[in-house]
Amino acid sequence: MTPQYQVRADYDARTIVVYQAYPDAIADAALRAGRFVPPFSFQRMTWIKPSFLWLMHRSNWAHKPGQQRVLAVRMTREGWEEALSRSVRTTADPKAVAQAAVHLQWDPERSVRGAALNHYSIQVGIGRHLIRTFAEDWVVGITDLTPQVRKASALVRSGRTAQAQRLLPTERVYPTPSTLEAHLSDLSQGHGRG
Repeated sequence: MTPQYQVRADYDARTIVVYQAYPDAIADAALRAGRFVPPFSFQRMTWIKPSFLWLMHRSNWAHKPGQQRVLAVRMTREGWEEALSRSVRTTADPKAVAQAAVHLQWDPERSVRGAALNHYSIQVGIGRHLIRTFAEDWVVGITDLTPQVRKASALVRSGRTAQAQRLLPTERVYPTPSTLEAHLSDLSQGHGRG
C-alpha cells in the first residue's frame, strides 16, 4: 500500500524532473533558450509538480487553454531540496503563507484515467523571491513532452490505458533526506486545495 504522503519522481543522482504546462509562447521561448526566459513571468509564483499524471489531470492532457504544452523541467536535487526546506503549507497561517518563499500542498494523486487515488502528490510553488534562482541556477534542462502527451491522451480516450501507461515517465520514491522528511510530515498534516 502506498503511503498517503510520499514524494515520487523521475530522478537520477544529481537531478529530479518536475512538470509544468504552458502556452506556446512561453514553451517555445524556454525550449529555444534552454531555460526560462520572457514571456515566462519572474513576478509570479510558478508551480512545479513531480507527478506527471497529476499534471495531466490539471492540464486535461494539454488540452486546457494556456496549458497546451507540457514541459519536463530537469532541476538539481539540491535546488529541489532547498525549495522543500523553505516551504510552508498553503493551509498554514495566512501570514506565514504570505511571507513564504515556497508554498507546498498535497493533492490527490491521479490514475491514468484521471480518478483521484487515496494517496497524495506534492505540488511546490516557487515564489517570486526565489524564481530567478529556480530558473537560472536550479533548472538544468527543459524537454517538450507534448507529442508524447498527445499520443498517450489519444490512447486513454480510446480505452487503451495499458498502452498509454507505457508512454508515461517512470516515477519512484524520492530519497528525501531525513531532516526534510520531518518537515514534510509536519506539512502533510493538512493538505492542499488542488
